[in-house]
Amino acid sequence: MNSCWLQAVSMRSCTTVDKAGSRGFEMLYTIPDYYKEFACVAGECPDTCCAGWQIVIDDKTKQRYKKYPGNFGRRLRTSIDWKESVFKQNNRRCAFLNGEGLCDLYLEGGESLFCKTCRRYPRHVEEYEDLREISLSLSCPEVAGMLMKRKEKVKFVTVEKEMPAEEYEEFDYMLFTKLSDARDVMFSILQNRTYDIFSRMAMVLALGHDLQRRVSNEQLFDVDELLERYSGDGALKRFLEKKEEFRVSYREKRKLLYQMSEMFSEMEVLNPDFPKYVSDRIKDISDAPELAGDFGLDRVTVSQEEQIWLEQLAVYFIYTYFCGAVYDEQPYAKVKFAMLSVLMIRQLYKGDERSRDGFCESAAIEAAYRYSKEVEHSDNNLIRLEEIVRQRKIYSLQNFLRLFW
Repeated sequence: MNSCWLQAVSMRSCTTVDKAGSRGFEMLYTIPDYYKEFACVAGECPDTCCAGWQIVIDDKTKQRYKKYPGNFGRRLRTSIDWKESVFKQNNRRCAFLNGEGLCDLYLEGGESLFCKTCRRYPRHVEEYEDLREISLSLSCPEVAGMLMKRKEKVKFVTVEKEMPAEEYEEFDYMLFTKLSDARDVMFSILQNRTYDIFSRMAMVLALGHDLQRRVSNEQLFDVDELLERYSGDGALKRFLEKKEEFRVSYREKRKLLYQMSEMFSEMEVLNPDFPKYVSDRIKDISDAPELAGDFGLDRVTVSQEEQIWLEQLAVYFIYTYFCGAVYDEQPYAKVKFAMLSVLMIRQLYKGDERSRDGFCESAAIEAAYRYSKEVEHSDNNLIRLEEIVRQRKIYSLQNFLRLFW
């Protein structure tokens, strides 16, 4: 079920120049260095990508399905909601997902019978003017496992491919360049393992905050100086000198963390069992003295293995979403969404009984892919969470720093 990543196309709209004699141009494709390691494990997967959400069928594949011959063709035509362009579902499972957790479409005709959605998942594409950034979605348990088990720092690989010329309207190339430079600095901070992961996340949030001010005030020429201030070996050390200003009690930290987790109650529910999954793992810890130092609030209790996992998650969310601020000029909201996502995944993990006796790989993987499946595959949830972190005081930089320090 694996396919060439260069076949991936954009989810955003653009206009392709298709005139006789028009010249091509070099399109850049960026992928994380673990990208080609992915392989679907099919029936061995602890979850399935064929349940819990609607699978949209592209127009070209729909036409093929209408003409597919034989008994399977008749099954195809009765198993599609033609008005909505999606596969029908049985108990929230795709009509072609069989009892062994395998896809009858694949068994019938291989990957060539897939629609674009099925052929590309878990590949995700973000499109910019002359760049496609391709990632693997954390909602796939196999991807979540790859990230959790990876100990090396993630690197990103860019290649060129000649493509037909495209025209974009209102793409702010200068803003994108500054965002891309800022993201590189964020990667450098997040992957500096000399310091604990919570201090690194705090500094990335502060950078996002300061960058937003310059974007909002149309001071892009000042961004280079800002990034210089946040770069280098001494930047984190100087930044940590401020942490005493934000020291609060463990009880206050627990209260902040619980209040931040209330955002789950405002999300669109994709999987009916997700609210219970959350409630079973996120309890009111604000008045639970026996949990002092738990939930990642005491960096001394967090193993190196766990810190590397949190680093990989933070890099994943920053890579996937941060440069999308070129379209809405809200880089700080992207950073807060990313860091909040890492915190919430860890809180789901820490609320799992399996995590009580040390770092548990299976619990960490489950927390990551279940959060991603509920959040990243709902435009409503992505938009809502960015609105929440942007508008509500509980998600202020000061509160994040109090929580991390």
